[in-house]
Amino acid sequence: MAGTRIKWHWIVGAGFVVLFIVLLALRLYYPGQFSVFPAKDQTGPDFSRVHTRQDKEAWLNISQGGRKIGYAHRRLIRTDKGYHSVESVVMKINTMGVLQGITFKTNGYLNPDMTLSSFDFDLRSSLFRFKAQGVVNGKQVTLYTEMPGSEKKTVLTLKEAPRLPGSILESARVAEMKMGQGRSFHVFDPAAMGQRPVKVTFLGDDVIPVMGQSRKARKVSLDFMGAKQYAWVGEEGDILKEQGILGITLEQVTKHQALGAFTLTAGADLADIASVPSNVVIVDPSALTSLKVKITNIDTSNLTLHGGRQAFKKDILSVEKETIPPRSLREAQITSNEEFLKPGPFIQSDHQKIKDKVMEIISPDDPMNVKAEKLVAWVYKSVEKRPVLSVPNALETLNNLVGDCNEHAVLLAALARAAGIPAQVEAGLVYQRGKFYYHAWNVLYIGEWVTADAVMGQMPADVSHIRFVRGEADTQIDLIGIIGKVRLKVLEKSR
Repeated sequence: MAGTRIKWHWIVGAGFVVLFIVLLALRLYYPGQFSVFPAKDQTGPDFSRVHTRQDKEAWLNISQGGRKIGYAHRRLIRTDKGYHSVESVVMKINTMGVLQGITFKTNGYLNPDMTLSSFDFDLRSSLFRFKAQGVVNGKQVTLYTEMPGSEKKTVLTLKEAPRLPGSILESARVAEMKMGQGRSFHVFDPAAMGQRPVKVTFLGDDVIPVMGQSRKARKVSLDFMGAKQYAWVGEEGDILKEQGILGITLEQVTKHQALGAFTLTAGADLADIASVPSNVVIVDPSALTSLKVKITNIDTSNLTLHGGRQAFKKDILSVEKETIPPRSLREAQITSNEEFLKPGPFIQSDHQKIKDKVMEIISPDDPMNVKAEKLVAWVYKSVEKRPVLSVPNALETLNNLVGDCNEHAVLLAALARAAGIPAQVEAGLVYQRGKFYYHAWNVLYIGEWVTADAVMGQMPADVSHIRFVRGEADTQIDLIGIIGKVRLKVLEKSR
């Protein structure tokens, strides 16, 4: 089906929103103070000896490109069983020209060695809310996610005993790192329900201005999936400054300065900053049958660039537009892909509201490809296209009928799975207005895997959709390391 030009172009670029929330979660879970200056009596990495001398509290301004966009309040409290880490964040963010407020709070209960014991996470924006609670038993995390009208239990088995991102610098201090030396830790992010390694490296001593005074600090880098961030740690163990991608900076301030009013002008559009310039203008991407581009300046080993309609070799990516397969579909073909019929924490295809909506949209006698087309068309027509800041989930999107590409993608995936159509979410770049923006869409199995973009009303999606990853929310974390690094050159385009 062809994409009709309505307001969908406003929300191209929203694929970056989920990654931004995950990245903020990594940056902002840090407790208020750390001790990365060497402890005199330590003799090597002994995580049982991690400790902090006293309860700690800090206020920080959050800015982007020199503009204040929010503040963070952090506390680290000693308890009989270890530590209680509390983080509250308030921000105003410009995405796709729309100003939005977002708040989130994390309570983390940590063992004496700073590994995670339990947590609760609460994220709120103007339209959406996401809550998650978790309990850790060894390397297993039992998660309870809560959205309006739905609570879901998920059990995850992790590779290592999990840590909140905020505990890694406390843990790193016992390693007595020397200049250039680093250590790796596995952190757990409740917003993405995934675990990934973070490498902490001591870069050297520095002197930086803090609240009008010069302060000695140790500079530390944190490498999360290729995304470099930096922290300056004072002599008393307090975080003085943090700096990351896209010009995001956190600086220690007084409580009064943190709570002071702040405004955000329309210029600091994060989705636009994260976009990738195109060397050519593509007048009508939906009319193309193939596209060939050169992708450089990134590590592609963790990406899903090759497979299906995409072929990738030696930096050259070719995308060929699919054709809709014949209407007949054998049961065996569905069975071989039944993994992608199962519900997930954010794709609640087993919920009765999702099932009831499917029966309103399709007929049981419809061929599989007709069912898919009807579902894509319904989501395209029914969901108001508006950028939102939240962790997208299908049930809440169905209730609100508003969202950006992330909400469209999880809702279509849930509806398709409930209709017996294997479905996944893909994420990558799509061309719009002279640039390639981060975006999310779907791939549906109707005899073959066929792309579908419910934001644009396309099935198959036009060939300017360049897939980097495919899967659930945890796989989209792999995009974080390439933000701001991708170089893309269009070599050929055919009609």
